[in-house]
Amino acid sequence: MTDRTIFLSDVHLGTRGCRARLLAEFLAKHEAETLYLVGDIVDGWRLKKGWHWPEDHNAVIQAILEKARGGTRVIFIPGNHDEVFRDYIGLHLGGIELKRRDSFVAADGRRYLVTHGDEFDAVVANAKWLAYLGDSAYAALIWLNPKINMVRRLWSHRYWSLSKWSKQQVKQAVNYICKFEEVLALDARQKGFDGVICGHIHHASIREIGGIRYINTGDWVESCTAVIENAAGEMRLVDWEARKNRQFLLERRARKRARIAAQAAGVERTAQLEQEAQ
Repeated sequence: MTDRTIFLSDVHLGTRGCRARLLAEFLAKHEAETLYLVGDIVDGWRLKKGWHWPEDHNAVIQAILEKARGGTRVIFIPGNHDEVFRDYIGLHLGGIELKRRDSFVAADGRRYLVTHGDEFDAVVANAKWLAYLGDSAYAALIWLNPKINMVRRLWSHRYWSLSKWSKQQVKQAVNYICKFEEVLALDARQKGFDGVICGHIHHASIREIGGIRYINTGDWVESCTAVIENAAGEMRLVDWEARKNRQFLLERRARKRARIAAQAAGVERTAQLEQEAQ
């Protein structure tokens, strides 16, 4: 089944925290008429400090290009981490349209402002050196994520994000997220839009703020989320990691039930043989 639109952001290809393999799986299983890449697809900040580009990162780029070649309209709105592509706004690269922001009309008639969102971030806009400092601390937490989860897998625990947990524990971070959402909703209202679709803060959400539909696609570092619009214009948030975790748990339970059934059948067969021997 082909959806009408898929929105992705904050993939951060080029970083060790990028969940590229899961994104490649997601792209292989989902088709859409239009694919929006809402910024920070490639992390130029980290790549400047050290090259990291494994095969699964390349697989994501190839999957996107294949969709463009296959007839999917692909629109790329660069973010602050891949701001180098803002020099090419208005061009088509490999079948991908580059835009600074976009006006998107959903199937239900709602008009959305589509923007990465970093221009509404006072830290990035007015104190870039502080943003780089915060990026380094964040990268350290991301670096710890796979090491923690390597240990957790020994007990079959699902993936857990230290960076995501840290943000949720800090009151200032929670307040920042709320303020960011309110500012974007206000800007969309002032521009005459019915809603806004963004990324940037790695906090997936679909909610109403003062009559404006606020949609944040989340990321593919901490949560592996995307927003999908169906033919009726309904927007849904897809948590691909959570879906994979549920699938893993269901398969594990199925294996456990099969093992118990096999053991029970073995016990019953043994009892039957003993009875026949008597």
